[in-house]
Formats: sequence, C-alpha cells, structure tokens
Amino acid sequence: MFALLSLPIAMSFFLLAASDPAPLVSRDKAILPTSVAAARRLLVSNDPRRLRRGDERTAVIPAALIDTSINYFASRSLRGRAAFILGDDHAEIRLTIRAPGISGPRYFNLSALFQEARGEPRIVAASLGAFPIPSALAEWLIASAISIAGFSEEWTIARQAIRRLAFEPARDSVELTYVWEPRLLDRARSMAFTPQDIVHMYAAQMALAGLLDHYTARARVPLSQILAPLLAPASDRTLPDNRATLLVLASYLAEKNLAMLLPEATGWPRARRVKLTLLGREDSAQHFGISAALAAWAGEPAANAIGVYKEIDDSRKGSGFSFADLAADRAGTRFGELVVDDYPRLYKVLSGTVTDADLLPSLAGFPEYLSEAEFKRRFGDPNAYSQQTAEIERRLADLPLYR
Repeated sequence: MFALLSLPIAMSFFLLAASDPAPLVSRDKAILPTSVAAARRLLVSNDPRRLRRGDERTAVIPAALIDTSINYFASRSLRGRAAFILGDDHAEIRLTIRAPGISGPRYFNLSALFQEARGEPRIVAASLGAFPIPSALAEWLIASAISIAGFSEEWTIARQAIRRLAFEPARDSVELTYVWEPRLLDRARSMAFTPQDIVHMYAAQMALAGLLDHYTARARVPLSQILAPLLAPASDRTLPDNRATLLVLASYLAEKNLAMLLPEATGWPRARRVKLTLLGREDSAQHFGISAALAAWAGEPAANAIGVYKEIDDSRKGSGFSFADLAADRAGTRFGELVVDDYPRLYKVLSGTVTDADLLPSLAGFPEYLSEAEFKRRFGDPNAYSQQTAEIERRLADLPLYR
C-alpha cells in the first residue's frame, strides 16, 4: 500500500527533476514563403493522383521543410516548439513543451537521435532534460504526443510505408524511400475533415448557393454583402460552422470545384457565378477570402507565408508582386483569426451595417505589378520592404474591426 501511495510522489519528483528552467527550443512559429514553395514542389513531384498501390518512390525533402513542419506541428498540436537538426549520418529532433502544474517557468525538453536505416526509422539515443532515456521509452513518448494530437493511426501507416531513410547534409536534405499506400491519402482527408465538418460544409454550400441565387449571373457583388448573412445568421454559430463557411467561400472565390478537396461534395448544388469584389476589386476579394479560410483552418503563420509566397511567385511568372494584394491577404488573415478567437465581437459587427471599407483599408499608394527584377531593385533592401508591410499593419490597425 505504501509503495502505491509513494509512486505518484516519486513520479512528481522525477518530472520536476527532468524539467529545465530554460527551453531547449526557443523560436517563433513563423513559416517562411520558401517552405511553402518547397512543400509545393515536393507535392508536385510526388503527386498521389499519379501513384498506385505498391509504387516505390524516393522523395528528396529539404531539411528546412522538415524543421518548419515539425515546429508547426508542435506549435499547433502541443503548444510547444520543435526543431530538426541534420548531421552526417544522423538527425536529431528536439521538442520543448511548457511543463504544466509546476510553479515557475519550467520546460520538458525531449531530444531524440535517428540514424540512417532501412525500414521504419528508429531512435538510437534520447534524453528528457538531463536524463538519458531508453530508445523504446522515447519512441513511446513521441507516439503518445502524436496520439494526443489525434494522429496515431496516420503515424502508424506512414511508418509502415517507409523503406529507407538517408541523410544528405551536403544537400541539406533527407532522402525518404517509401511504398505508396492509398490509405495515406484517405487518412489525410479524414485528418483534415471530420464527418461533422462535412455536414457543416454541406450547410455552408447550401447557404452560399441560396444567397447568390438572388443575384443575376456575373453581377458585381461587394463581399461585405454576403459575409454578414453567411457568418452571422444567428448568434449561436459554432466555430466549425464558421470555418466551414470560410472554406466553402474560399473555394468559390478561387473558382475551384469543392469536390476536388472533398469528394463528398460532387453532387452538392453549385452556387451561381457572380463577381465578388472588395473595394471594387475581384482580386482583393479573392486574396481576402482565401487568407481568411487559411487562418481559420491552418493558423496565421501558414496564411501569411502562403500569401507572401503567392506574391513572390506572381513576380516571377504572373501578374507581378503586389503590396495591395498583400494587404488584402493580411486583412483576410486578421478576419479569419477573429472568426476563431473572438467571434462574439465579430458577430456584433456583422449584425450591423458592414461595408467593404470596414474589412479592408484603402489600397491607395501600394506598389503593384512588380516584376521580379523591379521588386528586387526597389524592395531588395529589407528596410524598404518592411516600410511597406508596416504601412499595411498601420492601416489595418486604423480599422475598428482589427483593433
């Protein structure tokens, strides 16, 4: 009996001793546009639509992309920070989580070392704070963290698909040989959308189709006129309701068939095509709506990074870099954050009279249509670029909605 009573006390002492006064990983959760570009290239070169069950492929993954992805996962799912460090024949994953229930700032710092191997990746050394821990225990801790985040089955399928792991420090990359398993794509979809999410998205699609049915085809419609009835029909709207609405609206603005993302949407009613505008511009409405959905579903860092990446890509082969589009992206991101973090205040605003000018500040004076060469000439200096982004933030802060 005494042993049973003393076990929780001993465990508490161990956890306190294993915690550290400083984090092993200290960084923000920002995502760089280069990571978005790298992820896009990786997806294109390993397009699951072109793979059949049993196909063996080798993906070359930039170490920086793995590092960003691990930190994003830790930030979103565990409220921690993480890092990926590549060595000659090994790689290290570091994870820091704020220690709960311990007075003062204390942190659990987990470090795990992987070596090149055939088959599933295995941990060869690990530590929790100053204490070395058995590899099996480290794998259990990582699996537990993944399970807490809700990705246990996906982790198992992914590990079973891996055939070889090779580290290439000279190329700053990891070579991952895998055998394609269609269940990975199915699980990815189920990770993104629960059955209840699909119910909410169907309701959102029906609401959008019904609302736009009152307009003539190709009519110019201010975005503010449809946001209020879509997002604020009643004060008891839930976050899943609103996230579904933003995703359906973003798909419509991007002129993408929702069924490409969600096969269940194949037979859903289509919304009439109108020209949604923001401050009179269709492109501003698109940037705003898509960034709002990204912020609500993936968080601010992802929304910001994708917005900047899109403008950089446009400067190379599209319409050119536009700080006006960047302003619309940032406004949409702020709006999406409000949907998630402060819907009661947003509902109060949307329940009144809302105009486009309440959603997006004036875009006057922001440079647009910049080629890559022109962008580098005028804004290659970080200070010049920062002046423009600071002006965007200043104008946003002047709007009551974003204060």
